[in-house]
Amino acid sequence: MRTCCIYPVGMTLAAVKQPPAADRVYTHVKQGVLDRRYEGGTLLTEGELADAVGVSRTPVREALLRLEVEGLIKLYPKKGALVLPVSAQEIADVVETRLLVEEHAARKAVPAPPGLIERLEELLARQKEQAAAGDLAAAAVTDRCFHAVIVRSGGNEILSRLYDQLRDRQLRMGVAVMHSHPDRIAKTLAEHREILDALRSGDADAAVDVVHRHIGWFSHLARGEVR
Repeated sequence: MRTCCIYPVGMTLAAVKQPPAADRVYTHVKQGVLDRRYEGGTLLTEGELADAVGVSRTPVREALLRLEVEGLIKLYPKKGALVLPVSAQEIADVVETRLLVEEHAARKAVPAPPGLIERLEELLARQKEQAAAGDLAAAAVTDRCFHAVIVRSGGNEILSRLYDQLRDRQLRMGVAVMHSHPDRIAKTLAEHREILDALRSGDADAAVDVVHRHIGWFSHLARGEVR
């Protein structure tokens, strides 16, 4: 994912303070795991990561400890860090939590304010462009944003924070699914359109039904019923 920065007049790149070394390693590894540069089963070594980011091994250890707490890697002393694959149980747990939160959010979003509809239209158009360009990592991010916007529209900050805790797991699962099931992106876009149309028409039952079908597909994936 690319970003661009514009510095104020008179400010040079050197004048911009870099994040701490451990934060840079953390971001590097985490993004690599989420966009599948480091796939499940990959063994990362402190030396390789230190060279890749241009830091010493001490901040690498600090960053890896943080990532282990988040459940993305498993540390093995004197060997390195193993990137944990997405498990069937993880998928099932995320699906169960998403259904609880998102079905409630879809019902609460009706009647949908114009601002919500406009934002969802914008995200759906962006995801279509990203999918057409083959940028699956970006499409997964936009996919997650589409659902998060609906959840946040309810105004429940506690529920929104709970949902945000699923962000990294959702992104990782989303990218993995798009790569292993490339035909799924077209179905995802169609279901997003159905959700949007149901919210626009004020049909809460229809919105909940589509959300259930849309997210429930992943439960079939977890049980090995999707080929």
